[in-house]
Amino acid sequence: MRLLLGIPSKWFCLFQKNWLFYRAIFPDTIRSHTESPFPCGWIRRAAMRHVDCSNALQLQLVNTCVQEEKRMMHTAPSVCPLDCADTCSFTVTVEDEHIVKVRGSRVNPLTRGAICAKVSHYPEFVHGSDRLLTPLKRTGPKGAGQFARITWEEALDLIYTRFTGIQQEYGAEAIVPLNYAGPHGFLAGGSMDLRFFHRLGASNLVRRPLCGGVKSEAFVSTYGAVPLMRPEHVAEAQLILVWGNNVTVSQMHLMSYINAARRRGAKLVVIDPRRVPVARKADLHLAIQPGTDVILAWALAAELERIGGLDHAFIAPHVLGAEAFLAEARRLTLAEAAALCGVEAVQIQQLAAWYKSISPAVICPGNGPERNQNGGSGFRAVFALPALAGKFGVVGGGLLQGASAAFPKTPGRLQGEAWRSPGTRSLNIVTIGRDLLDPDLRPPIKGLFIYNHNPVIVHVDQNTMKRGLAREDLFTVVCDIVLTDSVRYADVVLPACSHFEYADLYPSYGHHFLQRAEAVIPPVGEALPNTEIFRRLARRFGFTEPALQASDADLMDEALTLDDARLQGIRPSQLPLDQALPMTFQGGDAVLFRTTFPATPSGKIELYSTALEKTYGLPLPRYKPVASPYPLTLLTPSSDRRITSTFGNLAYSDEVWIEMHPQDAQTRDLCEGMLVRVWNDLGEVHLRLRLTEDVRPGVVCSPKGAWLRTSDNGQTVSALAPSHYADLCQGACFNDTRVEVAAMAEKAL
Repeated sequence: MRLLLGIPSKWFCLFQKNWLFYRAIFPDTIRSHTESPFPCGWIRRAAMRHVDCSNALQLQLVNTCVQEEKRMMHTAPSVCPLDCADTCSFTVTVEDEHIVKVRGSRVNPLTRGAICAKVSHYPEFVHGSDRLLTPLKRTGPKGAGQFARITWEEALDLIYTRFTGIQQEYGAEAIVPLNYAGPHGFLAGGSMDLRFFHRLGASNLVRRPLCGGVKSEAFVSTYGAVPLMRPEHVAEAQLILVWGNNVTVSQMHLMSYINAARRRGAKLVVIDPRRVPVARKADLHLAIQPGTDVILAWALAAELERIGGLDHAFIAPHVLGAEAFLAEARRLTLAEAAALCGVEAVQIQQLAAWYKSISPAVICPGNGPERNQNGGSGFRAVFALPALAGKFGVVGGGLLQGASAAFPKTPGRLQGEAWRSPGTRSLNIVTIGRDLLDPDLRPPIKGLFIYNHNPVIVHVDQNTMKRGLAREDLFTVVCDIVLTDSVRYADVVLPACSHFEYADLYPSYGHHFLQRAEAVIPPVGEALPNTEIFRRLARRFGFTEPALQASDADLMDEALTLDDARLQGIRPSQLPLDQALPMTFQGGDAVLFRTTFPATPSGKIELYSTALEKTYGLPLPRYKPVASPYPLTLLTPSSDRRITSTFGNLAYSDEVWIEMHPQDAQTRDLCEGMLVRVWNDLGEVHLRLRLTEDVRPGVVCSPKGAWLRTSDNGQTVSALAPSHYADLCQGACFNDTRVEVAAMAEKAL
């Protein structure tokens, strides 16, 4: 059959898709056709290029296709679940139950329709060739990614058999959940899953140390769990300090408020070892040595005291431990502090003069300063500055921090902590790779359940993690959306839904709006939402408690305190999809010392912490230099192509490189574009060299999150990161990585 109605037969498969409809219109003309249907929109566009639109019948058919496409294509609201402060609202275009486009929406007043370029790749991520569609069972060596398809019933039976066997021989604590921050919704991020593991009696995983926990502990010890201000208030500031925060990559919507303040004459100061994009707009850029934030903050405090910039009228009633803090700050002269930080003393003096005289003044910290062994001390010293200078109590002044505390969360209820025995063993997520190989750990880890996480790529000391996961006596379950590098080590693989395929409730750690989203497409393949996966596991394990079969709507309502005034009488499960609910305090926005107040034991801002003294022996910040035989500091900041490692399976994110200052390159006889080896005692990575003055001498930089597919030797930059702890929270110290760089023989990566 060459032609039907003048349309080439290869386009006629469109009509097969809607056979009854078209046959009713043209019963004597349309005959059956056996070609497989394609998405309607694609066919219609191709048909439009081939039909003779002067023929009324053909034109009618094409117009019918257009109307059918409109019926099949629609838009729906959604929310971004990724590990980012902005939690953007989306408008998602769906065609034939496929995500075809993701755009920003204006439901979230903070994000106002703008989204990052990364999430525009969601259609390829959700429907790409790496998508996990069925449960799988390992058939080859661990790490090889060789699997055979099995049913859900077989997968659950196998998990039950292996985990119960481990329980009987070693105890339930030999089983460890290894999850982190893949999705940030209340439900997928930590609800039914943690209920299951608490009920099972598995080891408790302490997750906060991997990222954000150091800063959080420093903040809570100083101010308590309290929101200080909304990010929108930054637009009202006259002096903005962006401290260790690459806002264009990690908090892009803050940039619009910084720009608004700049248009009204605000000064911008950036403190960062790199000349990040926001630093190019700054009135002053202090390119400090990594890990010296505490030194700089001490120097600023001492200089403020010297020039009369302390607000004693504010300090006396509202600040605890100011004199003890200042005594530490005075230990170094201005010249000594400047030398340690690698900046000019005059820069510190200029910043102190501005901070004294300009108000409102706000500090906008990122997570960068926490990623070293002085991270907690650095943040505590930074957080002390607005208290010493009396910058609170006005819109646009103080410290942009504490958004997580804006929501009336009830994590204990949501996550079933009542099932957790007080004596249950806790393991630090930072060193779980080391624990997997520890012959003295009792009980040993024999069962591992990885979900919401890609530890092979994300964790410090990558090679230790890989050796741990390669143990043949370790039974590992991995649940994920796509086939990650960590999935390749699984004994059983469970296909998880993307956030477009389930309902969830979204708070934020960067703003004060609560949002809800429904599924916009059905589950792809046999994928299931996290909540349903763990409901089924609970049933297979014989756990009959009603809380382990709670519906998603019930879980949403159990995530927050329902009678809290911030919810305005709205049940979380019924929050309208076209509304972002603002969290308010005493009827208004959070403004510290106006509508919110410190939530510390003393009710004051605590620069001297008895709680941290008891836990860590650190009532005040301290500084400890890194000792290493390797001369270069390797920074591994966030990428503009990935959210941690999410989207690392897509080809557009495959390019990897290392940045170096020309001065460091010259001393090593290196040039632009050269293939170099970057190494220390933990591993070695091969990267293309980029020369730039955007990194200071002595510092090299390569973005985190690239997958092993980008490597010629099975290692990425995480292989070089040490596993020692920061001063607070036993946090990860990625920025304490010290390396050397040299040329290597040219070959294809």
